[in-house]
Amino acid sequence: MKLRLSLIFLVLCLSCENDPTNRNPFLQEVGFNFEVNLNLPLYTNLNNIGNPVYIDNANVGTRGAFVMKTSLDSFFAFEASCPNHVPNACSTMTIDGQNVVCSCEDFTYSLFTGQLLDRPDDGNRYYDLLFYNTRVSGNSIIISN
Repeated sequence: MKLRLSLIFLVLCLSCENDPTNRNPFLQEVGFNFEVNLNLPLYTNLNNIGNPVYIDNANVGTRGAFVMKTSLDSFFAFEASCPNHVPNACSTMTIDGQNVVCSCEDFTYSLFTGQLLDRPDDGNRYYDLLFYNTRVSGNSIIISN
């Protein structure tokens, strides 16, 4: 009986494990659900692979999101606020081709992978872009977190 209770306790502890080391301390993970209608002129660039669009909407993430079609049937969406410092006056990134750049320290991130492309080799921890879920529904993309 004691062994059985110990095993149940162990399983519960392991299943509830939360790894705080992956959590970005600079960005709050805001819950939202936003529909992007690909028929609207504002989003026509998303009909072609590799053409990112900035969604500047108060109901999307912290500072909006960058969305890009990455293959024939998939899209990636990332938070528009630089992931390596607290949101401030210079932290909303700008599109540069298929990358985004943070003007605070000129970090460049790929919209195909979300990775920081020019990661300093100084021993500090740097974060990649905060990824948002995307789902295609008819002629719309649903972005959520």
